[in-house]
Amino acid sequence: MLRITELRLPLDHSEAALRAAIVARLGICNTDLRSFTVFRRAWDARKQAAVVLTYTVDCELTDEAAALARCGGDTHVLAAPDTRYRFIGHAPADFYAAQQPRPVVVGFGPAGIFAALILAQMGLKPIVLERGPAVRQRTKDTWGLWRQGVLDPESNVQFGEGGAGTFSDGKLWSQISDPRHLTRKVLHEFVKAGAPEEILFVAKPHIGTFRLVGVVEKMRAEITALGGEVRFRQRVVDLLIESGHVRGLTLASGEQLRADHVVLALGHSARDTFEMLQRRGVRMQAKPFSIGFRVEHPQSVIDRARFGQNAGNPVLGAADYKLVHQARNARSVYSFCMCPGGTVVAAASEAGGVVTNGMSQYSRNERNANAGIVVSISPQDYQLQPGAMNPMDGVAFQRYWEARAFALGGGSYAAPGQLVGDFIKHQRSSALGSVLPSYTPRVHLTDLAEPGRGSLPDYVLEAIREALPAFERKIKGYAMFDAVLTGVETRTSSPLRITRGRDYQSANVAGLYPCGEGAGYAGGIMSAAVDGIEVAEALSAPMLDIAA
Repeated sequence: MLRITELRLPLDHSEAALRAAIVARLGICNTDLRSFTVFRRAWDARKQAAVVLTYTVDCELTDEAAALARCGGDTHVLAAPDTRYRFIGHAPADFYAAQQPRPVVVGFGPAGIFAALILAQMGLKPIVLERGPAVRQRTKDTWGLWRQGVLDPESNVQFGEGGAGTFSDGKLWSQISDPRHLTRKVLHEFVKAGAPEEILFVAKPHIGTFRLVGVVEKMRAEITALGGEVRFRQRVVDLLIESGHVRGLTLASGEQLRADHVVLALGHSARDTFEMLQRRGVRMQAKPFSIGFRVEHPQSVIDRARFGQNAGNPVLGAADYKLVHQARNARSVYSFCMCPGGTVVAAASEAGGVVTNGMSQYSRNERNANAGIVVSISPQDYQLQPGAMNPMDGVAFQRYWEARAFALGGGSYAAPGQLVGDFIKHQRSSALGSVLPSYTPRVHLTDLAEPGRGSLPDYVLEAIREALPAFERKIKGYAMFDAVLTGVETRTSSPLRITRGRDYQSANVAGLYPCGEGAGYAGGIMSAAVDGIEVAEALSAPMLDIAA
């Protein structure tokens, strides 16, 4: 196979035009092109009047060697890499005859799902412990918060089958280094479980919340069909550690499980579990994260700013954006988890706190675009005791501002909000304009930066106020007066890292494998899933006696 990159065609090109472009680039006859597949399709809108599609295609030819020699000076024509996934081993049928304990995966978000899936596909029959319920029950419970303002602390946007990524845009791209093409393994597994096939080639694939529900269920079914076991409403409350090695777990029910190999795929909001790990002496460290607001604009404003006269083209879909501004106070402000045609959702997991996040369906056809506008903070910003950095200080910092948002929202799960124009002018909002916020239960208009009662630290508010007009210079309409800020966004990533070595094991507890976003090693569905695969491989190697 040969791979051609940077093949550019007009937005409205015909199906035959792509084949003709491949033939022309390779300088071959049409009959010499046996077949081709699109590996990636992206768009380039730098010239709005002439938006083009850029393709990467893999081609099968009658004489590939001759074509490659003829194109020797073309850096965009090369041999196609082999992106197939290869298992490092497989357990024999009698592997558990000696009654050795099965590996345990704690958490069933993207990292836990893929760790469990790989272990199951290798014949290692993992036991999965998920503190929340199955995904459909979890969806009902989550709607209970959104519609009635009733929070279930064990079943919400953060906890339950599928993890926090289930109630998101379902983004499936990442900027991680991927020399082994593990992202292709992730995409193929999603497609096998019912995701749209286009995620295999579009540049920024996504699935959307409702489709993710069915995908997650099918992946769970494969794990169980291969001998794995998924147990819901099973919260881990303690670890048994003997001579520096994990030997078991205790559940909230009082049940104890023997386990010599445990994957900790907790998610970034498992605060009580972090506290337990600290009590047990598992090594952790504070890490940077970001906090801010959600901002909503009409999706049509973003589409026009990005695509001009091509706004609304079905090939392009709803426009997204990525923005960064370095503020004068040395704070970095950036857009986070941008959700085209989506909604702002209540993402609290603890009573008495308000947390926001963003979500889109596969269609991305809601009226508003939303994104987190967040500011980077460091452990030094939230350190409670001078000279004594506690890994849990970041959790305390998040809780403080979530409780402040709860109070500013009126002492309920209503979220405090403000029009962008009022926020820039330092004045309280009293009425909505043309942009209707999507957050439910409701948005309570206020002054997010009221002196002495601000919703976030002053340095965060100052940086965001400076960034909004700067973003206007990049996207016309971004600082429109009626755009809505909704507070607060505090769960951008884990506030701590469960430290691990190059073998993926805890730095001081053998057999314990911190994994995914909650452990501090990922930042989204794709990177968490890849980390789950790598951790499963690392765990399985000693079990199967595979040389490193």
